[in-house]
Amino acid sequence: MAEALLNHENNPEQAQYLTFLLNNEMYALAILNVKEILEYGSLTPVPMMPEFIQGVINLRGEVVPVINLAKRFRLKAKPADKRTCVIIVEVAYNDLRQDIGVMVDSVSEVLDISNKDIRPAPGFGANIRTDFIKGMVQLSQGSFVIVLDEDRVLSIQELAMINEMVDRQEATA
Repeated sequence: MAEALLNHENNPEQAQYLTFLLNNEMYALAILNVKEILEYGSLTPVPMMPEFIQGVINLRGEVVPVINLAKRFRLKAKPADKRTCVIIVEVAYNDLRQDIGVMVDSVSEVLDISNKDIRPAPGFGANIRTDFIKGMVQLSQGSFVIVLDEDRVLSIQELAMINEMVDRQEATA
């Protein structure tokens, strides 16, 4: 992770992105927001939460909410298997930082992507809301990677709701 930060600081025109699969489509998140990748394990469901909130995990004593990204995108979610991962992403909420788990089908690789190679999000044809997409990048094999806009996928309003959920879980723990 320190390499990613160093690379970004040395070359602000290029950044590193963690790529992952979701319903056989490749997506990417900026690696600067990624703290770690976990093997999918048992989650504690939380009643009365939106369907896309899979539950919470205990990460070194901290309650971390986990979002099922397929459900967030209103796609058909695959059952968890041995390749399913939870990407721990740090997001800003007011002046606080909050860790959120993002459940994906599998993690692929880290790519160096030049900012000039990121094309605007298409106005049509994507399987997810276009406001969730920062842009698209064509790989050398001709396939595309959808670069996600973390701030939209994990919006402030939903972060507030998630923060309330974490507070309730910690109060009952």
